[in-house]
Amino acid sequence: MPEGDTIWRVADRLRPALVGHRLVRFEAARLSGGPRPRPGDLIESVEAQGKHLLIRFERGVTLQTHLRMTGAWHLYRRGERWRKPVHLARAVIEADSGWVAVCFAAPVVRTFVDAPGSGPGPTAHLGPDLCQPQIDLDAVVERVATLSEPDELICDVLLDQRVAAGIGNVYKSEVLWACRVDPRTPVAEVTVEDRRLLYTAAHRLLRANLGDGPRVTYPGAPGGVAVYGRRGRPCPRCGTSIQRQLLGHLARSTYWCPRCQPGAGSRDQQ
Repeated sequence: MPEGDTIWRVADRLRPALVGHRLVRFEAARLSGGPRPRPGDLIESVEAQGKHLLIRFERGVTLQTHLRMTGAWHLYRRGERWRKPVHLARAVIEADSGWVAVCFAAPVVRTFVDAPGSGPGPTAHLGPDLCQPQIDLDAVVERVATLSEPDELICDVLLDQRVAAGIGNVYKSEVLWACRVDPRTPVAEVTVEDRRLLYTAAHRLLRANLGDGPRVTYPGAPGGVAVYGRRGRPCPRCGTSIQRQLLGHLARSTYWCPRCQPGAGSRDQQ
């Protein structure tokens, strides 16, 4: 599933092609939610909010997509051959700039009206976006306390987009390793200091990967990552064999070093 940095990059790529231009064509055969944007409407903004992409047209009509495991946004010049089959297109936005943005195979494609008096939108529940330059860490730490249960594993809390938006399965494992916290630790046993350190690390790593090039969370490690996808391989910090287990209520793959992350929210001195 794409994480916050991936959606941020998508928004950066689409923005110059769409924003400030007029809509020529909009197609979305399975669209759910509110009204459709109309040809001639101005495309006002393209923004990432956590794992959601929001494209706002005039009159407040906003297209929301969530790519999950299957979706992707492509950008083509008008008339250019698509790299995926037409039947997989879930949304097509053609602008008078000559660009065509196509969302393929996304399970969530809907519109809503973002205007005064229209009520909260479908992303109103999200916590602070960790890809933004400035975040309120005090608010994030407070949301951990108010939105999670004491026995909830910290690996699940990090994935809770209501607490803070943008962390996915890769960053979850990488952040826990960076802060030396066992992913199986109940959140009640993770100190307030460690909670702050986890989200500080997540913010730093996500921000570091908003540009071009491959994702790197630990420079010098194979594939640029410390533990994710490296089961049985040596930890780049201590050499211990990395473990993997399906953890949490969603049984998501989680990777960690049993020596560097010894449990109960411990964090050894580096």
